[in-house]
Amino acid sequence: MQLTPRELDRLLVFQAAELARSRLARGLLLNAPEAIAVIADAVCEAARDGATHAEAVAIGRATLGSHQVLPGTASLVQHIEVEALFSDGTRLLVISGPLGPAEVAGPGAVSTRPTQPLAVPETSTLVVTNRAAVPIAVTSHWHFFEANRQLDFERAAAWGRRLMVPTGSTVRWEPGQTQTVTLRPFAGRRIVYGFAGLVNGPLDAHEALPAALALARERGYLGVDA
Repeated sequence: MQLTPRELDRLLVFQAAELARSRLARGLLLNAPEAIAVIADAVCEAARDGATHAEAVAIGRATLGSHQVLPGTASLVQHIEVEALFSDGTRLLVISGPLGPAEVAGPGAVSTRPTQPLAVPETSTLVVTNRAAVPIAVTSHWHFFEANRQLDFERAAAWGRRLMVPTGSTVRWEPGQTQTVTLRPFAGRRIVYGFAGLVNGPLDAHEALPAALALARERGYLGVDA
């Protein structure tokens, strides 16, 4: 099989990411190259699945947290540059702060690593129908409240939630298709930027949801008054 240099590079990233994911599954913390490989792989797969530039960047920033890497790694990895293949061609993505806030070093510093297992988040289900004449796909870390305006579902019930599917994967609706999806809440600081522009800031801020619903109604999103 003849592979181009770009295809060989992509396979190398995938292999490095698979090794890093297996180590993470065994409870090991990742070093900088491992973390970069995992994030780059997630971004490339999201683009290949049909994500937009903004969706792919959002996935890259949500793939790993500072508690999943070795101390000091978040400070080393300030940004990641990834060339990903989108439906309209190859584009360069720059992911800033991909591991969240860097750790504070020095005397008296407090570790941000969790000492207890993370709690299983509260999940919910939602019935979603595609009213568009074309297929619609939503990626794993997209703020589901801001999903395509032609997806018909109870918008308020999706506030602060994303699909509960493997990182980088998508759920696709054919025209007229109805599916029931499982959602999970965003964790961490719960600050959302760069999706569809219905919310840019803390999800739990006072009046954030009513303001977003009003904007969604103004822009013609379905399910706002459900």
